[in-house]
Amino acid sequence: MTENSHSDIMIETEGLSKYYGDFIAVEDLSFSIKRGEVVAFLGPNGAGKSTTMKMLTGYLAPSAGTAKVCGLEVAGNRDEVANRIGYLPENGPLYEEMTPINLLNFFGDARSIPSDKKKSRIEKVIEQCALQTVLNKPIGKLSRGFRQRVGMANVMLHEPDVLIMDEPTAGLDPNQVLEVRKTIKGLGKTILLSTHILQEVPEVADRIILINHGRLIFEGSPDELKSESSLDSWFNKRTMEAA
Repeated sequence: MTENSHSDIMIETEGLSKYYGDFIAVEDLSFSIKRGEVVAFLGPNGAGKSTTMKMLTGYLAPSAGTAKVCGLEVAGNRDEVANRIGYLPENGPLYEEMTPINLLNFFGDARSIPSDKKKSRIEKVIEQCALQTVLNKPIGKLSRGFRQRVGMANVMLHEPDVLIMDEPTAGLDPNQVLEVRKTIKGLGKTILLSTHILQEVPEVADRIILINHGRLIFEGSPDELKSESSLDSWFNKRTMEAA
């Protein structure tokens, strides 16, 4: 890790582990992510990415080790951490009968965002996620790409410091993938996003964390991964092509 003040570390894990009986989902995972970085969390399906993300967001308790977000240990500060994080799970639930504008208003109220601030926040996330043309259409009638952007707008509504996204481009067609990538790159947030698609990493990420069987096997830039020819070959043999 390069020299940084502690306040620049937005996500940090140390020895993070999760066991289900004899099954090892995540083991001894240690890494850190700096303010403003977009980091791709790579690994084959079943590598432990989603489990790690759920521990970072407080949805799962670790079996061992620690996870910190914005300097706060997740296990003892779940409510405060929830205020600092925007979490977009894979295929996150949306109320399909609602319109995007109604959904954003609903969750703004659910998060107790003051009405004067709520209006400006809704306007901001609509702009960031380019939702202007679909605000009054039922979410169930939107393309998968637009639904994903509605989900992004929703998790950004409370101005989180950190965004955690699980397979944000899964199931999208090539044009939708490009639009979602563009949205992610324009957010200007600290972002950890999981993917099993090596090819899309250079398009969105500053750095890569690669795991397999729940353990860290590589951490570095996309260019550094390319220079690791044996590792690149290993990964390509085990990853699936985009759906």
